[in-house]
Amino acid sequence: MTATDTAAIAAAVAALPPLRDVIAAHDLGARKGLGQHFLLDLNLTARIVRAAGDLAGATVIEVGPGPGGLTRALLAAGATRIVAIEKDKRCIAALQPLIEAARGRLILREADALEVDEADLAPGPGVHIVSNLPYNVGTVLVIKWLAQIAADPNRFAGLTLLLQKEVAARLTAAPRSKAYGRLSVMCGWLTDAVVSFDIGARAFTPPPKVDSTVVRLRPLPERRAKATWDEMETVLRTAFGQRRKMLRASLKSLFGTDTEDILARNGIRDTARAEELSVADFAALARERQAGSATGPRAGA
Repeated sequence: MTATDTAAIAAAVAALPPLRDVIAAHDLGARKGLGQHFLLDLNLTARIVRAAGDLAGATVIEVGPGPGGLTRALLAAGATRIVAIEKDKRCIAALQPLIEAARGRLILREADALEVDEADLAPGPGVHIVSNLPYNVGTVLVIKWLAQIAADPNRFAGLTLLLQKEVAARLTAAPRSKAYGRLSVMCGWLTDAVVSFDIGARAFTPPPKVDSTVVRLRPLPERRAKATWDEMETVLRTAFGQRRKMLRASLKSLFGTDTEDILARNGIRDTARAEELSVADFAALARERQAGSATGPRAGA
């Protein structure tokens, strides 16, 4: 795809009707059940795409394109192949003129993003995900993609995601903070997670009750500490499922009567709570769990 081709597509996209006209023509009133809040400011959609880095020649997955505001920005940035996953049939029809303007660079899949196999749609490596995620499935999708990063750190070049501000805070939180939890640890274990910028609720149609934040996740070539995905998930769910309890109590269901010895062996106070532990601490406990599974159930478990 040459610069001339990109310029021609950008011009064709720019000639499309304004997003508000697209919404009106296709009766795209945002549906709460689909977690829809459309971002119509093309300056903001362009800023989100810039946060993703250089997308010239890249393959990009976008979830929930809606009327296509962010999709237009991705095309203007020179992405060679955009795979847009949309569940709402109304949006499928509304996006047809944009597909024509994209001249083969935009592929639309009518599907539920929770159920698709991204590897079938965009094999990779080095695929980008750039999305204004539906509010009702954002967290579940992030966990789904983190699992893929754990399996193959080269699968994605980066994930640039517009999420509820509260969810974004959980992705990037540090230990001993209120937002720190299971999602923070998984992101910190597998990626560099940074906040790019906030977007106020009034920028959306309809305005949500909360502000939103753009977060960039850059997969690490190697996870920060050795552990398996399944054991990390098990330890984190158990520890944060009872986050007000001291670890000597909350982890007893995993380690039985060995709990205090295992904590001491790994330099972790038995009176500590989950939000005090680092990624490395949780990985150490995950390795203990894996070792225990290999040698049989622990006493009292």
